[in-house]
Amino acid sequence: MRFDIITVLPALLDSPFAHSIMQRAQKKGLAEIHIHNLRDYASNKHKSIDDYPYGGGSGMVMQIAPFAACIEKLQAERVYDEIIFMTPDGVTFKQEIANELSIKGNIMILCGHYKGIDQRIRDVFVTREISVGDFVLSGGELPAALIVDAVVRLIPGVLSDETSALSDSFQGELLDAPVYSRPADWKGYKVPDILLSGDQAKIEQWRYEQALERTKKRRPDLLE
Repeated sequence: MRFDIITVLPALLDSPFAHSIMQRAQKKGLAEIHIHNLRDYASNKHKSIDDYPYGGGSGMVMQIAPFAACIEKLQAERVYDEIIFMTPDGVTFKQEIANELSIKGNIMILCGHYKGIDQRIRDVFVTREISVGDFVLSGGELPAALIVDAVVRLIPGVLSDETSALSDSFQGELLDAPVYSRPADWKGYKVPDILLSGDQAKIEQWRYEQALERTKKRRPDLLE
């Protein structure tokens, strides 16, 4: 699976993909993550990629030409299943979207900055607009990293235990049940006896009941 991320701040994306699961996925050849500096596609000597908005108003707008040049270059090299724009007014990202994207082959992600990007980029090139929540960040880089992380971990072979992702919160309609590890007794705080019983059927039933109860308390909207 390949991701191409277009950004004006490529250094901001160095760390998220250089460690842990993201790093292993790339070393295994299961995921490719390519970062493209939008300024490389600017046509002026100062490499500026923004300008004042037509009609006046505050802030600067990312221009159409650099984005179009980068997108068209990448499209000439391969077919993209999705061209995603990270924006606060997009569809809220959920696990079901991550599941859907995980079976794609090539995904391009556009990271906005400043006041936003020229609407014509959204109209002509973008196939999907995604938000990571009802708040505004300085740019789309961190949301893009969240999307890639959530999707890559679902690719078969990325996690050492492939069933782990299937039991995560939001897979299905429930949050995950509480989890415990050694020691069984820490300063009087004990692991529930059922988890030490070895009765897998009863353990799974307990986990379901705990997940249901946790969801009712914390995210009742998931059960509606």
